[in-house]
Amino acid sequence: MFISSAFAQTAAGGDVQSSMMSMLPLVLMFVVLYFVMIRPQMKRQKEHRAMIEAITKGDEVATSGGVIGKVTKLGDAYIGLEIASGVEVQIQRASIVQVLPKGTIK
Repeated sequence: MFISSAFAQTAAGGDVQSSMMSMLPLVLMFVVLYFVMIRPQMKRQKEHRAMIEAITKGDEVATSGGVIGKVTKLGDAYIGLEIASGVEVQIQRASIVQVLPKGTIK
């Protein structure tokens, strides 16, 4: 008496289209995320890798810790860095963040 009868309705064939439309925002978010965050980060990594591979003896570099010096020895994973006359340290190649112009260190 207080509850009315509910009648089932048949699907009108728009089911597939509505499910595709509900996935559209998720796909758009992934595309935007790729172009805004992932792609620029991959580009920076590629540039950093190329910079590290191009380092030669005599280059002046800056490390992630703020130490600057001149490259004296090259290895596969480590580089010898002269930070003062007669003072040489070994650092990892990945810790180099910038190759400085010649004559920066006096």
